[in-house]
Amino acid sequence: MVPTLRASEIEACWHRIVRCEIASAEPCKTRTLIFPIGVWREICFLVLTMKLIRRTTFSRMKLRLARLYGPEMAEELADRLYMLIGRYGVQPRDGYEMGADAINWTEQDVVLITYGDMIRRKGEKPLATLKNFCDRRLRDAINGVHILPFSPSSSDGGFSVIDYREVEPALGGWNEVQRIGRDYKLMVDLVLNHCSRESEWFQNYVRGIAPYDRYFIEEEPGQEWLKDVTRPRPHDLLSPTETPEGLKHIWTTFSADQVDVNWESPDVLFDFLDILLDYVARGAKIVRLDAVAFLWKKKDTNCIHLPETHEVIKLFRDVLRTVAPHVILLTETNVPHEENISYFGEGDEAQMVYQFALPPLLLHALLKGDSQYLQKWASGLGDLPEGCSYFNFTASHDGVGVRPLSGLIPESERDWMIERVKERDGLVSYRAMPDGSQSPYEMNVTYRSALEVIGNPELGARRFICSQAVMLAMAGIPGIYFHSIVGEHNWTEGPQREGGERRDINRRRLSWREVEELLDDPEGESGWIANVYASMLRVRRSCSAFHPDAGQDIIPTAGNLFAILRTSLDSERKVLCVFNFAEAEEPLDQAWVTEILGHEPTRNLLRRKRKLDSTDWNLGGYECVWFE
Repeated sequence: MVPTLRASEIEACWHRIVRCEIASAEPCKTRTLIFPIGVWREICFLVLTMKLIRRTTFSRMKLRLARLYGPEMAEELADRLYMLIGRYGVQPRDGYEMGADAINWTEQDVVLITYGDMIRRKGEKPLATLKNFCDRRLRDAINGVHILPFSPSSSDGGFSVIDYREVEPALGGWNEVQRIGRDYKLMVDLVLNHCSRESEWFQNYVRGIAPYDRYFIEEEPGQEWLKDVTRPRPHDLLSPTETPEGLKHIWTTFSADQVDVNWESPDVLFDFLDILLDYVARGAKIVRLDAVAFLWKKKDTNCIHLPETHEVIKLFRDVLRTVAPHVILLTETNVPHEENISYFGEGDEAQMVYQFALPPLLLHALLKGDSQYLQKWASGLGDLPEGCSYFNFTASHDGVGVRPLSGLIPESERDWMIERVKERDGLVSYRAMPDGSQSPYEMNVTYRSALEVIGNPELGARRFICSQAVMLAMAGIPGIYFHSIVGEHNWTEGPQREGGERRDINRRRLSWREVEELLDDPEGESGWIANVYASMLRVRRSCSAFHPDAGQDIIPTAGNLFAILRTSLDSERKVLCVFNFAEAEEPLDQAWVTEILGHEPTRNLLRRKRKLDSTDWNLGGYECVWFE
């Protein structure tokens, strides 16, 4: 067994080796620790690691550890962090200083969001089927794939993880995951707020086995301060659990099966750092930090967005700057907008955050035929810290969150939208409030069904495409849920199945044959949506004005219109995107367009023809143009 050495001991030993103070035939000694010559190579590598890590970076990491666990533990934990980084290796990239980021996103970046088994084909592992589908249907439309949790899980669509280091055998294995990662930018979930009751961690906790006896949070029910804890769900915060020491009440933010881990234990931190770096070693380019806002718990607080939570993310960022500076951290914080963007920090935290306000604001604007609230919000987004961007989306495996609307639209408008979604067979999930009441948390519906024009499905499909064109035009990196690619409607049978839940309404799995038939039907809505969507993606990926960092200006318009001006980083290309949010036709003023662009437009990028004609200047119901 290799002895555990402090970083200072390793470096001192290395200097003795270099000065030939230790004969090559003798074992190396430092204090009372003895290890064989065969360990020298590892020592050399670890010392090289220490030499490569910038002193300022390491000092910053050590300071973060002190803030989290106290100055008295910082030295020991810093040594432990050295060892962990040494195991995975320091990987400077050409042209980048160690400790700096190496992010190189472009307008080419588009991420497909999907479960590993969204498409199934007989005789083939679902992850292999997913890869084949992307290669065949989406190769020129996307360059990234977000595989939603693919580890063994006991509930919540994969988000109750049993074993973080394994792939669910029914989906495939690490080979299939890594094959996707070789051809596409791989995005994975780090579910770090909670794990499954069936996990080895929790089973060891129940048995009282160290260090897992400190991996979970015990509280006595009935304490007054617990009423102020921010809740995303309506069930009880604490779940009873039998242990050898008697009945314990364990913190469970999301469900009784999803047990919150105790980040006050440094062992939890190092387990997750190891898992994070393992994912990176297996090809992850984007790491989504699931439900990270709830990470740290502290008595007499609301237990959301605590300073320690931000410190953990910053520590992750520092470690990745050292080990894998090209990897992006993406925080999943379904909260009001100002709280959401706090996870950029000062450019030292997450490089991307979900644009959570966009899906409900855009849905409200299109259902209402009035973009006033969307315009006000979008025009106030402001500049981001350097090296940061938004992850834009309209739909995901979850519902359309309404918490991000807080302060952006009146509650009466939110409630009006919820009623319209219910009319389209959507469902609503609720969360518990401190006074014991319940408040809407999300609308469970596919984005296509939410935008249905009742009695006119063709117009509904056009309204859905308009929504996707808005999302693609906005500054940031687009993420597209699988069911949006094919315009999937609500799967109303899903929530009604035994063990079903509201979110299943937009989680239907399809067979390869079903998908092929949908996409190849020349008369079908799904095929039309998929073709138009793929065409928009190809246009977006070929235009530098849609670079994630390119300029974005929201042009004031009448409420039934929405307009975005995008300007490339070199100012050589400008694209004016105009959207009609109403059913009625809307003529556009050519002089207005020319004034905004600074020149007469020569083409509409969304049409294949090269020259403009009268049809480009009269927007039909829910039509859009991208003028250049």
